[in-house]
Amino acid sequence: MKYDYLIVGCGLYGAVFARQAADKGKKVLIVEKRNHIAGNVYTEKVEGINVQKYGPHIFHTNNKQVWNYVNKFVEFNRFTNLPVANYKGEIYSLPFSMFTFNKMWGCTTPQEAEKIISEQRKEVQGVPKNLEEQAISLVGRDIFEKLIKGYTEKQWGRDCKELPTFIIKRLPVRFVYDNNYYNALYQGIAVGGYTKLVKNMLDGIEVRLNEDYLKKKQYYNSVADKIIYTGAIDAYFEYKLGTLQYRTVRFESEILDIPNFQGDAIVNYTDKETPWTRIIEHKWFEFGKDENGNELPKTVISKEFSKEWNIEDEPYYPVNDEKNNSLYLKYKELADKEQNVYFGGRLGEYKYYDMDAVIESALNFCKKEL
Repeated sequence: MKYDYLIVGCGLYGAVFARQAADKGKKVLIVEKRNHIAGNVYTEKVEGINVQKYGPHIFHTNNKQVWNYVNKFVEFNRFTNLPVANYKGEIYSLPFSMFTFNKMWGCTTPQEAEKIISEQRKEVQGVPKNLEEQAISLVGRDIFEKLIKGYTEKQWGRDCKELPTFIIKRLPVRFVYDNNYYNALYQGIAVGGYTKLVKNMLDGIEVRLNEDYLKKKQYYNSVADKIIYTGAIDAYFEYKLGTLQYRTVRFESEILDIPNFQGDAIVNYTDKETPWTRIIEHKWFEFGKDENGNELPKTVISKEFSKEWNIEDEPYYPVNDEKNNSLYLKYKELADKEQNVYFGGRLGEYKYYDMDAVIESALNFCKKEL
């Protein structure tokens, strides 16, 4: 059987393209290396709780077209991301707002907080040379030491003085009592989990799981006119120019026989001594209730640990420094020469995408291609 499109990878980019192509009457096939659909937004039900197996994904966007698009497939709840930071037992509001400044310095007015921060910013003269200087120039030394330094060094496995400034170019600093993390018009969690969202997108579309396209490239290239490839771009070319770097994460999850472990979906641990970066308590993404509105008696927590990526690991965060970006551009030159193969998504474009941005990118590509 001949397909119009073979889509490699069943994450959001692949699922959106598949849906749009199928709606235009195209014959499509998705192949996925893992044993499940939905890529890194995959959710699995445990004790009635939709557990986000690859870490927390909170849908947030200012793009009404994207918001309307995802709502065609699943209902979204009104979850608002209100994470907190735990620094050696001291609890602070994130992002940095008047709640944070009040806890840090006892300030009650924006003027008091602004005065302290502007004094501490003076420590950095001229253009910041690294992440540490960039952070201090934005929020001052106190907040950097307690709420940024330890967390960032655990996340990236490097000293803040060795990290580039772009990682925290835009730290949200608000002189208002507002601890909504995302400054977005639309925000929420897919009711019933993101697997349900992707499953509904793929209604009527053929999907083959546990299929490694790269091991059967010749065969799969022969069954379709065009390929939409959402895997790692360097893997496609057998790493012949070198390997792109990523950071990856691993999770230690537990089912606890209590209804409430930490009272919030996400708590960041910002001291360097605590080995994990954060703890996710999955039930609070859906307000601690099942789909019928019943309170859930147990809870599931996941401790998140950041580490260097190896070939056998799941790649999460591209290390978009000068060296890696330059290598990616060389791979992109090769990709542009491939006939009837299109590269998209987080791994195909070596780019950190929020969910709304990857959907927008896929929809824009569909407009050009279909």
